[in-house]
Amino acid sequence: METIYTKQAPDAIGPYSQAVKVGNTLYSSGQIAINPATGTVEATDIEGQSRQVMQNLAEVLKAAGGSFDNVVKTTCFLKDVAKDFAAFNAVYAEAMGDNKPARSCVGVADLPKGVLVEVEVIAVID
Repeated sequence: METIYTKQAPDAIGPYSQAVKVGNTLYSSGQIAINPATGTVEATDIEGQSRQVMQNLAEVLKAAGGSFDNVVKTTCFLKDVAKDFAAFNAVYAEAMGDNKPARSCVGVADLPKGVLVEVEVIAVID
């Protein structure tokens, strides 16, 4: 097992890793909208937070030698599915490009630091 870490994504806010790689499979922890340069959540709307989340994930994938093209499964958590699903989907689709991995998207009562969205990925990196 290899622990993945990059300063280009936020440090873990608990006892976990940004991601771990087992063989050629990468399992990321959930990323929230923390700007790694400041350590704070700056965006207040779903679009801005989703962009930061996807940028954080892109950096974790890059540190592991991959990209969104390698993602095979995502789990997405939204604080308000009814309100934010369409806007989140637009940012998510832009980040994923032509890749359309399997996905779960669920509504949750609360997320760390009061954010609106969290996303985790599983990727296969050859």
